[in-house]
Amino acid sequence: MSLEQAIPRQPLQQPVSTPEEIALIGGIPVSTLSLDALIDRMLGEAPLRRALEQRPLLIFDCNGQGLSMNATDKGFRDNLAQADLIHADGQIVVAASRWVGQPPIADRSSTTDMFIDSLVPAAKAGVSYYLLGGEEKVNAACADRIVEMAPGLTVAGRRNGFWKPEEEDAVIDAINAAAPDVLWVGTGKPREQAFCVRNRDRIKAGWIVTCGGLFNYITGDYPRAPMWMQRNGLEWLHRMGTRPKELAWRYITTNPHALWLIWKHRHG
Repeated sequence: MSLEQAIPRQPLQQPVSTPEEIALIGGIPVSTLSLDALIDRMLGEAPLRRALEQRPLLIFDCNGQGLSMNATDKGFRDNLAQADLIHADGQIVVAASRWVGQPPIADRSSTTDMFIDSLVPAAKAGVSYYLLGGEEKVNAACADRIVEMAPGLTVAGRRNGFWKPEEEDAVIDAINAAAPDVLWVGTGKPREQAFCVRNRDRIKAGWIVTCGGLFNYITGDYPRAPMWMQRNGLEWLHRMGTRPKELAWRYITTNPHALWLIWKHRHG
């Protein structure tokens, strides 16, 4: 898709979002869109919404951790409910749509794949990105790496994920000065969802997408699982094995809880 196709020159039209089916998984409404369809929608809709200065759309993800947190953390649940679209970041969510008789989710749309697969098309279409989150060295290295991966990609701006509450206004000002089409927020659950909801009406962007530890995966600081593990829904096991101190307890506790929630809410 070219930029001219994404944004007609005269006059600008209101963006039209085609309602997609929703699968109710563990109490969370998850989009059934495929990874490719999600990327296509982002690249077509985000620059148009930004150009028209419309309220940005909030795009959050759903995986085992999110299912568990939605049931146990009221603040997270309230923020998640503000999303315009929740996509299936975890294979367990995709499989569950079939187990419980919901509209089938096309495939897993991991945030990392969504980001990587969108880079070259975004560069071709002139869609700009802003990277918010991670340590400074990781954030900077990620910005450099994606321009290498997709020559011509516009990185409108970037900032690490560490700031004090009193610095948040300055963070928003920097984002708005860059006015990106897509703002990627990678500060981890539940902080990233809370930031997006709290500042949605102040941020000038087309789409705001939460992305957790994405930037660390791009730089290689966090290794990704072999493809066969990704295809079979075992990427969580690889993550737990490579980062046990950080992730073992999370997966041991949230995965069984997520499965129970899927069963509990199986009838919608």
